[in-house]
Amino acid sequence: MQTVAAAVTMVRDDPFFLAAWLRHYGAAFGLENCYVINHGRGDDVARMAEGANVVGIPGDAHRNFDGKRWRLLNGLVDGLSGYYDFVVVGDVDELVVVDPETGLGLLDYLAGLKRRTVYTPLGLEVVHRTDREPEPIDNTILGPRRHVRLAPHYSKPCVLGLGAKIARGGHFTTHPQLNTPDALYLLHLKFCDFANYAATMDRRNATSEATGAAVQDVQIGRHWFAEARGEDRAVFEAFKDMEMREGFRLNWVRRKMHETWVPREHGLWQFARPDYALQYVLPERFVGLV
Repeated sequence: MQTVAAAVTMVRDDPFFLAAWLRHYGAAFGLENCYVINHGRGDDVARMAEGANVVGIPGDAHRNFDGKRWRLLNGLVDGLSGYYDFVVVGDVDELVVVDPETGLGLLDYLAGLKRRTVYTPLGLEVVHRTDREPEPIDNTILGPRRHVRLAPHYSKPCVLGLGAKIARGGHFTTHPQLNTPDALYLLHLKFCDFANYAATMDRRNATSEATGAAVQDVQIGRHWFAEARGEDRAVFEAFKDMEMREGFRLNWVRRKMHETWVPREHGLWQFARPDYALQYVLPERFVGLV
């Protein structure tokens, strides 16, 4: 029984991403070390996550959804930190991976890191280049999809070796030290498939509408609201216009994170998160990793 790492997420009606999350962390840590908060006690979530630790909670629409969600996740991470060296926490469409160049799986890599601290993997958004990637996604995402764009917004302090407070959205913690291992990445999968994106956004728009509130009145991401969604096809068409960078050398991004590391309000810490309109092709060694 390993006690190096556990993974935690909350999910509602996201079977595509939940399947990927369970495959990834189940293989890395063992399903018995995966914790799924089943928002709304959905039967499909319970069935898919069989073998993991599933906690059902009420699913009524609520204006303070994100605030309530992160209070729960904070408490769970804090408690699990007494049993595991590290707890990986985040949205169901976010996966922490280790560069295969290390020759290590995620569990063995984490086992070699310093304990009692927080790690921030570099954020990469996997994008579906519909002009270059016609293949559907089957059992793996990386392979049919190889393009990523830099996403500082998703460089999240999500590998916790202690019970630091995590801010709503998971973007900041109270831990004052920034640790960005060269081999760790956080893959954001929201845009990895055009068809799934449209279906997911339809569900999220329906959830936000059920609150009966305007976008400025709730603690839910703006992208959950239909008026902030935009035209789906245009979102994916824009990916082809981003500058393509050769190679896969990203230490300059980590360096800028450290150079801009400063405290923010409420005892939290942050780095600058500029909008880089840059994309890369993942090296062949990443194919099949997710």
